[in-house]
Order: sequence, then structure tokens, then C-alpha cells
Amino acid sequence: MKTVTINLGSIDKVKSFVNDITKFDNDFDLVSGRYVIDAKSIMGIFSLDLSKPIDLNIHNEDNLDEILEVLKKYE
Repeated sequence: MKTVTINLGSIDKVKSFVNDITKFDNDFDLVSGRYVIDAKSIMGIFSLDLSKPIDLNIHNEDNLDEILEVLKKYE
């Protein structure tokens, strides 16, 4: 499992993020405090405090280099 810290401070960033990661078959979780939600769930993401950085857990490391390249714009 790989963990990356991302920032999703706007509605447009959230929509773009969900569109980007749904292209991958990997499992992704977002962790904010004690809350863990499916990163592909746009409604779940909006239930988090988006004013702070969020940890993204990538459970399957297939295509990891490609995923990390896509995630650079959310760091």
C-alpha cells in the first residue's frame, strides 16, 4: 500500500480527481482523521473536511508510476 497526501480544496478539483482515479482499477481510500471513505465516491469526498490535506491510500500498486503522475496536480 502506498500513501500520498493530496489537497482537494475546491469543487472542481474534487470532480477532476474522481474522474482521474476512476480510470484505474485500483482500490483507493481517502483518510481524514478517523474517517475512511472510498476515493471514487464523490459524495463521500464532500463529507470530509476539504480545507486540510487528505491522505490517499493506494491499495494495489499496479500502474503506480502512472497513478502518481496523475496525482501530481493534487499535491
